[in-house]
Amino acid sequence: MAWRAAGSAKNSLRRKAFQVLAPLFGLALFFAAWHITIALIRDDTPMAGYFAPIAALKAAANLAANEAIWIHTVDSLRRVFVALFFALVIGMPIGLLLGVSRLFEQSANLLFQFLRMVSPLSWMPVAVIALGVGDAPVYFLLAFAASWSIILNTAAGVKAIDPKWLRLAKSLSATKTEVLLRIIIPAIVDHTLIGVRLAIGIIWIVLVPAEMLGVQAGLGYFILDCRDRMDYAELTAAILWIGVLGAILDFFARFLRRQWHRRS
Repeated sequence: MAWRAAGSAKNSLRRKAFQVLAPLFGLALFFAAWHITIALIRDDTPMAGYFAPIAALKAAANLAANEAIWIHTVDSLRRVFVALFFALVIGMPIGLLLGVSRLFEQSANLLFQFLRMVSPLSWMPVAVIALGVGDAPVYFLLAFAASWSIILNTAAGVKAIDPKWLRLAKSLSATKTEVLLRIIIPAIVDHTLIGVRLAIGIIWIVLVPAEMLGVQAGLGYFILDCRDRMDYAELTAAILWIGVLGAILDFFARFLRRQWHRRS
């Protein structure tokens, strides 16, 4: 028994070491490929040197001590969470309707497929004309882009409910409100959280170009400012920071889903 316990402990240690070292190895390969690519094209494109990883990491260290980047980060995160809130408020009811009403699904399906295939960025001129410059058009673009994953995943969650539960509720004379609150909504939470994770990724992708709509702060604005100042090393550092923040947001979404699984 002792050797089995020791073997199990070794396997557990190996799994933990792999979980830590594998991502680090992937990052090391990424930076190596980045460095090699810059070295190969630097002679033909001298400006490529400004985007080298060493220069970017030095700029990132300086950027971390700069109060401005934190102000821009807070503004961008505020827009992300406000847009996600609107996407949930809009997306969950529509997704529920798509799942429970065949008439609504048949009536709206073609329209929704048309709208979700239109790039959110193509709405930028319309958003500025209708809402002016500032946060309002940014919120619109982000919420529009994020709503579809929540709508479709919520609808899929409703359709995945075992019909036996609905028949059981009907046989017990449950009201529509009770069926909605006690069966449907708890059953679709996992699907909706998947939609939220996808929505966060979409919002984060659309955020940077959306923040070029005349706002005076945010990571998209900061990217433009770096370009105008021709500080390409800092621009590359800002891109790295955007990637880090996006990974943190994705981790947060996955954490929420894991917590839901544990509780349910």
